[in-house]
Amino acid sequence: MPVALHWGTVTAIRERESRLVRLEVDGRPCVSYPEVTGDVREGDVVLVNTEARELGFGSGGFDVLYANLTRGLRLPAADGPRAAALPFAPGQHGRHFAEQGVSLPDGLDGRPVVCCSVHGQVAPVCAALRGLRVAYVQLGGGALPVCLSDALRALRARGLLEVTIAVSPCLEAELQCVTVASALLTAAARGAEAIVVAIGPGAVGTESAYANGGVAAADGANAACALGGTAVLAPCVSLADTPEPHQGLSEHTRAAFRLCLGHVRVAWPTGLDLPAGIAVEAVDVRGWESECSGLPLDHRGRGIEEDPWFFASAFAAGRLARGLMP
Repeated sequence: MPVALHWGTVTAIRERESRLVRLEVDGRPCVSYPEVTGDVREGDVVLVNTEARELGFGSGGFDVLYANLTRGLRLPAADGPRAAALPFAPGQHGRHFAEQGVSLPDGLDGRPVVCCSVHGQVAPVCAALRGLRVAYVQLGGGALPVCLSDALRALRARGLLEVTIAVSPCLEAELQCVTVASALLTAAARGAEAIVVAIGPGAVGTESAYANGGVAAADGANAACALGGTAVLAPCVSLADTPEPHQGLSEHTRAAFRLCLGHVRVAWPTGLDLPAGIAVEAVDVRGWESECSGLPLDHRGRGIEEDPWFFASAFAAGRLARGLMP
C-alpha cells in the first residue's frame, strides 16, 4: 500500500535535540529529524507520514515529518565524502559513513559484545558496565532513527555510554556504518572496552518467533564471534507477559540463540528458575536496582515494580560481560 501522507501546519515546537525535534502538526504529536528533512519552525507547511496512526504501529502515537515544504526544499548537500542512506527509497540522502577514509582493526581482541533483542534492555546492561568505555550499535528490527531513544540520551548524560553507531538502514546516530561487522570494528578503533548491540524501540514483528526484529541479536553475536569478540546474549525474560509462550524466557530470545553460529554466553540472574533447553550462566545481580536507579527503565509500559526480572536479566548480561574483560 502507498505511504500515508498528510498535509498540515506546524502548530507547536515541544522539544529540540541536536538530531530530533518533537513538535505538533495541526495539534497532533509529530517528530522530525533535522539532518534528514532540515530545520522546522512553528507555522511551517509540512507533509507528515501518518502510517502509525493509520495502522496502529507501536510508535508511541506520533506522526513523522516527511518533508518541510516551507524551508526543507533544495537543502544543500553535506560536505565531504558521502554514500547513500536508505538508497533508492523515497527518503534516500547522502551521509558520511565512519568507514570512509579510515583503517579498521582486523578483530575485536576478545572484547565483550552484549547483544540485546529488546531496546529496553540497553539501560540495565549499560548500568552493569559502569566505568567502562561503552559503545552502542543499533541494528534494524525496531525504530531506525537512533536519536529517537530517550534511554540513550539518559545514558550519555550519566557517562554510561560513550558513542552511538547506526548500522544501515538505521540512521541518526553519532556515527553511521554500513554493516554490523564494520560497526563493531569502528567501536574498537575508537577505544570501546565493551560494545552493546540492540534494535531500536518498538520491535517489528509478526506471530512467528523468527519474524521478530529481536532476532537481530543473533546478527550481532555472529559478527562478534567471527571477529574474535566474546558474544553475550541478553535474555529477554518477563514473568508479567501472558499467555504462553511469552512467560519467562521469550521465544524470540530462543530463536536468536538458535541462529547463533559461534559460542555465545547467555547470562541468567540467580534466584530465577533456570530455563529449559538452553545453557545459561548464573550471575549474581544483587544490587541491580540501586545501580539502575534514575535510569529510564521501561518494558511495554512496565517498570521495576511490575516486571523486575526483565531488567534484572538484562543487568546480568552486562555484569557477565564485565567479568569477561580481556
